Amino acid sequence: MENQTALNKLKEAMKQEKERRMYERYQAIYLYLKGKSVKEIAETLDRSDETVNNYIHRYQTGGLSALQMKYSSGAPTRLTKDQQNKLMQTIVDSVPHEVGFTARHNWTLEIIAAFIEREFDRHYSLRGVSKMMHRLGLSYTKPTYTLAAADPAKQHEFSENTFPHLKKLLNGEVRHLLFEDESMIRDYQAIQKTWFLRGKQRIIKTTGKHLGVKLLATLDYETGHIVWQEDEHYTAETFLSFLQKVVSVYPDGKIVMILDNARIHHAKLLRPFLKEMNGRLELVFLPPYSPQFNLVEGLWKWLKSDAINNVFYHTVSEIRKNVGQFMDEIMKRPTSIIDRLCIRF
Repeated sequence: MENQTALNKLKEAMKQEKERRMYERYQAIYLYLKGKSVKEIAETLDRSDETVNNYIHRYQTGGLSALQMKYSSGAPTRLTKDQQNKLMQTIVDSVPHEVGFTARHNWTLEIIAAFIEREFDRHYSLRGVSKMMHRLGLSYTKPTYTLAAADPAKQHEFSENTFPHLKKLLNGEVRHLLFEDESMIRDYQAIQKTWFLRGKQRIIKTTGKHLGVKLLATLDYETGHIVWQEDEHYTAETFLSFLQKVVSVYPDGKIVMILDNARIHHAKLLRPFLKEMNGRLELVFLPPYSPQFNLVEGLWKWLKSDAINNVFYHTVSEIRKNVGQFMDEIMKRPTSIIDRLCIRF
């Protein structure tokens, strides 16, 4: 009987309510009293489970009056500076699961709105939350992985001291500042999104065999010029041959080459050649496990995105041909290479 009385009151409130958001709150409680689960209510209203739980909690503690929305007499109520800082730090330092949103591990506008309402008793539309996120310097982006073995102190030293110092030496003590890296290009590298008929998928036929070529490349930080070489193996001999090629391309002035700590880069076989160069070629090694600092990584991603992904190559010669065409094409516009790969440093 008591439940029926509550349902009747809700029916009457819903009938008289003209404000959409208040009607939604009444509807949530009505469905709850009718025995619907939180998940069912959330799906019906197109709201998060947390928002529905918040409505139910308010109703249980204060009745219908507790569902009423709070309005200010002037401009819409906004979070104070301290509240905004608390919100930003919560998003930066925690995942939703850690602050009471069970089994939710990614911040969405819906969850942020529910957090604001729960913590600060303020209602924001999803559009309002989005605008506030941008004002606070937050953006909706993919996370990125970082290697756990990386040393933040060494990375900071490279980005804040080592590389800026090398840039200052350009066109003075240093004539050419190069980044170097290697990559393996397989006959079918990866699948990525592409435009195609709605409801259909592009089919890429393969033979199941695994062919590929190994590439080495340098990228000139100042000019955008690329020197590259294809080989069958990654060995000290291969790398020495590539160094000799690079030196022949840059016959004058000191060359500083920034590269990772691969074993072949430290091979004893290189020592006589480096000694023979009498300081004209200097190898500067990146902090361990820091591929994000190597600009050639961006070149490989560019190559794979434009010429490798979503393609199956039947022969190694086909791979070589497309790689060569890609390199030739982008080197016609060195400024675009600089803008895409070098500008971030």
